[in-house]
Amino acid sequence: MPRDRAALGAFLRSRRDRLTPAQAGIEAFPGARRVPGLRREELAVLAGLSADYYSRLEQGRQANISAEVLDALARALRLDEVEHAHLRDLAAPTARRRAPAPQAAQRADPGLLRLMRTLDHVPVVLLGHRGEVLARNALLTEVLGRPLEPGASFVRYMFQDPIARERIVNWADFASATVATMRREIARRPYDHRLAALMDELRATDGDVARWWDDHAVRDYASVVKRIRHPAGGPMSFDIEIVRAPHEPDQRLVVYTTEPDSPTARVLPILAGWSAVPHS
Repeated sequence: MPRDRAALGAFLRSRRDRLTPAQAGIEAFPGARRVPGLRREELAVLAGLSADYYSRLEQGRQANISAEVLDALARALRLDEVEHAHLRDLAAPTARRRAPAPQAAQRADPGLLRLMRTLDHVPVVLLGHRGEVLARNALLTEVLGRPLEPGASFVRYMFQDPIARERIVNWADFASATVATMRREIARRPYDHRLAALMDELRATDGDVARWWDDHAVRDYASVVKRIRHPAGGPMSFDIEIVRAPHEPDQRLVVYTTEPDSPTARVLPILAGWSAVPHS
């Protein structure tokens, strides 16, 4: 089975397993149950499909899938907007999922860079679609404990740098969201072999990544509260906000915002002064 069709089947099974007949608003079909959620036949009825047709979908044996069928499955499985978009990407015809012409390496968008420079009082990082650092300010380096120079992988920092788990108090929340975000990116870009190879490597070497990957959760860079344990600044809390330029949807400016006059807001100027002094 092609990798993309295998991913479609696995996603459908994972969403079916999490939804019980009672949650779906139907009577359970009679007989012994071998699945935690809906049976294939139950989901087929909910979506207005034949059981044989749905089985072909889940087994990767259905080449073309109409938008109407995908919408019916999304309603039956109670998918949210991001999950619905993910389903459509996984079901896209193979011809539409081929690699585009080679593209130059991502360069930081000038407008987002200008915006970043006006936000030097809070930590800010500009990321590309693989989680690559395109730019960051000095406060981000001070808060996260690593330079994260342009070209560095923020995803690798999260999972392969011990300081990430030390500094980020709610590391598991943030890390699981990162995995869900990268799964969404892979569905958007099935031709991006570098991104797929990165996640394959992390899944093979990190049990947390493998477990979260098997959950089939998807996210679209939603804001996540990040709590930091800084060795000099003490406990810090940030609301993470995402800014995108309309003409550069593959780049996102990640801004660590703070409540006015909060302990975090009061300590940031001290850390900014600290970061301006060369460390020995």
